[in-house]
Amino acid sequence: MNILVINCGSSSIKYQLVNSERETILAQDAIELTTDVGPALALAQLIDDTQNETIDVVGHRVVHGGDAFRDAVLINAEVVAQIEEWAPLAPLHNPCALTGIEAAQTALPKIPHIAVFDTAFHATLPRRASHYAIDTKLAEKHRIRRYGFHGTSHQFVALEAARYLGRPINELRLITLHLGNGASACAVEMGSSTETSMGMTPLEGLVMGSRSGDIDAGIIFKLLRDEVNDVDALDDLLNLRSGLKGLSGLSNDVREIEAAAASGHDEARLSIAVFAHRIKKYIGAYAATMGGVDAVILTGGIGENSANLRQRILQRLEFLGIQVDEDNNQHAEVDHQNKVACITTENSRVPALVVKTNEELMIARQTIGLIRQQARLKTDLSIPIAVSARHLHLDKHTFALLFGDDAEPTHHADLSQPGQFACKEKVTLIGPRDSIEGVRLLGPLRSKNQIEVSRSDEYLLGVDAPVRDSGRVKGSAPITLKGPKGSVRLNEGLICARRHIHMHPDDAERFGVQNKDEVEVAITGGPRDLIFCDVLVRVSHGYQLEMHIDTDEANAAELDKSSNAELVYVGIQGRTALLKNLKTLPSGD
Repeated sequence: MNILVINCGSSSIKYQLVNSERETILAQDAIELTTDVGPALALAQLIDDTQNETIDVVGHRVVHGGDAFRDAVLINAEVVAQIEEWAPLAPLHNPCALTGIEAAQTALPKIPHIAVFDTAFHATLPRRASHYAIDTKLAEKHRIRRYGFHGTSHQFVALEAARYLGRPINELRLITLHLGNGASACAVEMGSSTETSMGMTPLEGLVMGSRSGDIDAGIIFKLLRDEVNDVDALDDLLNLRSGLKGLSGLSNDVREIEAAAASGHDEARLSIAVFAHRIKKYIGAYAATMGGVDAVILTGGIGENSANLRQRILQRLEFLGIQVDEDNNQHAEVDHQNKVACITTENSRVPALVVKTNEELMIARQTIGLIRQQARLKTDLSIPIAVSARHLHLDKHTFALLFGDDAEPTHHADLSQPGQFACKEKVTLIGPRDSIEGVRLLGPLRSKNQIEVSRSDEYLLGVDAPVRDSGRVKGSAPITLKGPKGSVRLNEGLICARRHIHMHPDDAERFGVQNKDEVEVAITGGPRDLIFCDVLVRVSHGYQLEMHIDTDEANAAELDKSSNAELVYVGIQGRTALLKNLKTLPSGD
């Protein structure tokens, strides 16, 4: 299929025509909008430019989808109304997108039009990252929370970095820096956005071309009292006359500012220093929140082209394992063919990568994914849900310390997954705050110790257990185990198990998913409608089809042994697939 991707701004319409099978760009351009050339004429021109190619579907970039959209969506009247509803939080972007949608639907009325949202990638932010410290009811009333932006760019470059590094993205902790006239940072942890610098609007975070980024709220009060006449004037000041433009007093164009700084312009030098310093702070903060970092990625107009600013941003980060190679940095060039350049030394523990972003290609991937999802709407597929209580897996050595040298795991009951069984043996988990008795061992014994608890359990114990895939215990939380023959202090091994779906390869083929896909599951039809995000697909010949969630999640969805729920869709990184008719079963590991 050929996807026409439209990014309609206030002064131009950018577009790409992308072939979905080969992911090749068939045509691309930017058409400037003037008093004589409006969106309708511009759309007519770009359609004329692509007349030698068939257009099967149109994907539209929409900046702000708020909490209404977690994935790409087929545009209808209701979707248009919701985009309008979020326009006040992105006044420079959403109205332009709506104008482009209207013009494109008029010009191409017989094909599907899909909206892809900058905010959707950040829908996975945990509550601790998305909530501001204001009155909760007030925040809910006005939908005040962190939404994040540049999501398609952050997602695209994270996937490209993982491909370059030759590692699954769900094993990586990445810091992505989209640096252009608009700039934002993102912590991409195991493939999901868990922190980002832009907030409820694109104003928060890094220093940008004309936006202030982070600012003391008290400054706003002072400006309103002593300087500006009204809120609109303040909005204009912080969005259009601040950032690099305000600091330098010259321009929002980094190239002009760097040239002025090189000639001795003090304010230009200051603006560059503040810009780099703010980014460096975010790198350190995100490395801390993720418990480390596997790569730092720079993209966008500045990130891809300014060797000087890349050097300033990354210097003095040797303590994180980042060592910049000056030659590699100076000569780094990326384009849509050669997408990645490494600018750190060979012995750098953490690579820094320059990655050519392609938001339009990411939009095309999500657009074609939704079209394929829609094609599967009549598929009737059932998956049992297994509700998993707290439990542990032990290696032979730890089992002997807890239950005795001559002890063996005692079979209690078979589990749904072939070869797995519940044991009669139980232990007590002892944390800094409290303890939990009667935690059951699952067999057979494994090569690594792994203790799986829910969020409620970790709060009771007084620990901060990371959400991890089964088997990934390196750097996880410590815990003390007490058995009938002794106690063992583990330095790592305690996790909150990531929700996942076990599939036989035949099931994966039917569902259109692959091993290690990350999916979103929307459940309806039960007592409560709920979306389960970041569900990991695990495919093996030894698996029986089953989705596993913990007791907290089952309680949140009000699922029990007699519940029935319908799984509406599953969204995948860059693709989508459809699953339906989940029913809940009382089993699981």
